[in-house]
Amino acid sequence: MIAKVIVDISNSETDKIFDYEIPSNLNVQKGSRVIVPFGTQRIEGFCIDIAPTSDVPTLKSVEGVLDEFVCISEEMLELMRYMKDRFYVRYVDSLRLFIPSKLRGGRVKELTRLYVTLNPAFTVEEILDAVPARAKSQIALIERLKEGGEYLSVISNEYSVAAINALVSKGLVVKTSEQVGRKPMVSVKGAEAKVKLRPQQQSALESIFSAEQTAVLLHGVTGSGKTLVYMNAIKRVLDEGKTAIMLVPEISLTPQMLRNFRGYFGDNVAMLHSGLSDGERFDEWKRLLKGEARIVVGARSAIFAPVKDLGLIIVDEEHDASYVSESNPRYRTVDVALFRANHNKAKVVLGSATPSIESYLLAKRGDYALAVMDERISDKGMPNIDVVNMSHELLMGNTSMFSAKLEESIKDTVKKGEQVMIFLNRRGHSSFVMCRKCGYIAKCTDCDVSLTYHSFDNMLKCHYCGKRFKMLSCCPDCGSVNIKYGKLGTQRVVEEIERLIPNVKVLRMDNETTTTKSAYLDILGAFAAKEAQVLVGTQMIAKGHDFPDVTLVGILDADMSLYHQDYRSNERTFQLVTQVAGRAGRSNKGGKVILQTYAPNHYVYRFASKYDYSGFFEKENNVRYTTKFPPYTTIIRVLMTSENEDKVIECAKTIYRQLMDFAGRNSNEFLYMQAMRSPLGRIQNKYRYQIIARIKREKEREIIAEFYDTIERNKFRQVSVFAELNPQNMA
Repeated sequence: MIAKVIVDISNSETDKIFDYEIPSNLNVQKGSRVIVPFGTQRIEGFCIDIAPTSDVPTLKSVEGVLDEFVCISEEMLELMRYMKDRFYVRYVDSLRLFIPSKLRGGRVKELTRLYVTLNPAFTVEEILDAVPARAKSQIALIERLKEGGEYLSVISNEYSVAAINALVSKGLVVKTSEQVGRKPMVSVKGAEAKVKLRPQQQSALESIFSAEQTAVLLHGVTGSGKTLVYMNAIKRVLDEGKTAIMLVPEISLTPQMLRNFRGYFGDNVAMLHSGLSDGERFDEWKRLLKGEARIVVGARSAIFAPVKDLGLIIVDEEHDASYVSESNPRYRTVDVALFRANHNKAKVVLGSATPSIESYLLAKRGDYALAVMDERISDKGMPNIDVVNMSHELLMGNTSMFSAKLEESIKDTVKKGEQVMIFLNRRGHSSFVMCRKCGYIAKCTDCDVSLTYHSFDNMLKCHYCGKRFKMLSCCPDCGSVNIKYGKLGTQRVVEEIERLIPNVKVLRMDNETTTTKSAYLDILGAFAAKEAQVLVGTQMIAKGHDFPDVTLVGILDADMSLYHQDYRSNERTFQLVTQVAGRAGRSNKGGKVILQTYAPNHYVYRFASKYDYSGFFEKENNVRYTTKFPPYTTIIRVLMTSENEDKVIECAKTIYRQLMDFAGRNSNEFLYMQAMRSPLGRIQNKYRYQIIARIKREKEREIIAEFYDTIERNKFRQVSVFAELNPQNMA
């Protein structure tokens, strides 16, 4: 028999199927990890198929099987092929997603501990009779073990090693090796939740299972009780003998969600995300593979969990950009979820208070079912959003980061013993240039997206068409020289609050303060316990958290996402504002939100301040349709990187010329195509060039396939080439 093997080398030139003969003494199965000779090396690989014969005249043999279990199922092998066709992901890069990374190379194994018990071949009386009366320590140890076995490490702390070894040598006590599971969180004991669903929740639950469509968009406002609907939906599929995947967008939300789920479902829940230790991730993955856990909670990577008989996939906050992988391997989590659901005849629930434009459009068209929950569980309703014009603050002589209203509200809230969340709308580098006096934003004349300032050559550039403009010396609308660019840091915000309110306790949550494994839990736990009055943070505090004493939310630099150079900037700003506003007033105390902006009349804030998603969708959907941006078109980005700039330029020119020939023959399908240096021209000493194309949707599959084929035909040594569909970040 012949094993069809993908060798575990992440290189386009070796990402192909190699044939190896299977020796009669090896049990090689489809989905097994194997050791094979490759050139002069012995390499790990994945057996993706078994065939009776091969066209290759002389074959080498498989040298070994790495695991006692088959680690990649038939379903995941089909998913591997789908990801190759859809996202241009190398076979091996997909396969690596399906297993714990440290399983490769044998860098992680089961944790075993020595266990000590009385020999069951004897009664306790027989064991005691065999020990001299003067051996007090041995007798005490026997009395201790009468109640049951114990780990050797524990016994060794209580009794002498000599006593333990003496009993073992006589055969009266036995040592056994026992596998120990490394759980990322201890189980939370508690009775199954019996909270009665409200009518809208019950209706949403029934819609999930009665809908003809595979996917159901659950559009529920913040605080409407979506989590309880998720739990009841999962319970229903578990009762049918199936499994479930529950995805959240941020690692910071995973422990909170796991705590809820463990209390509801006990040890039937496993957790998978990048914040786990290698051992924890392996053990949780193994529990799922063996069927010892039937629910997985995690971030994006948990979509690849090895569960069988999948009945339900839930993608909470489905609009979140973190569900799109922006580094190799690139993929869209929702697309993978739909593939797995269709393969298993399962359901996908996409939950959000602010669905993506694409998802809501699909729901309105009937491709997705739509379930709506527009009532909060608390009777207070949504908190009022007060929009503050920061240009007026500047005219009044206030150059502080806080408006007078926000400063007063922070002081008042803290004085009342309630809590404040300050959201800093920061996303990477300076993303736009603005006049602080009149709110003018520098935009591209062709693309209707904001221009990005590049300090290296002091230019404004469009990341969609490559146009370049001189940096502003003054505002072209009002003549003011008060031009703003750059970003505000969370540390400065904390320092300013501490200056305003002496002795106030402020917690900070951003990438710098959450580097350790327990940092998320520590910060959120401290805030929940009211050890601090104020929490300052970036996007990671914007969604999912439920703090009943938070009655004030302040939004700083709201415009940072509004004028980010991206056709989704309006959508993302509306989502961010709505999500972070939802953190206030989640109890009977009510709450309010103060949003600071230099563009108070922008339609995004007009709709967001009223929580009017439908109105925003109609407006934004019309803009997308008129400007021919997704979801009415598809953007394809081909990114080329290399440490050798000449090589990457040559590769870009070659691929671009061939794609231009193809575009010329299909001119009706192309709205735009251009090659250019990437906005971030060099990262980690690698030069970056890109080709951007915007195409119509009618022949999308054929055009995408031609792009991938062109890349395959033009492989350059020392150059890595990736393709992305509707990329989240053009930089």
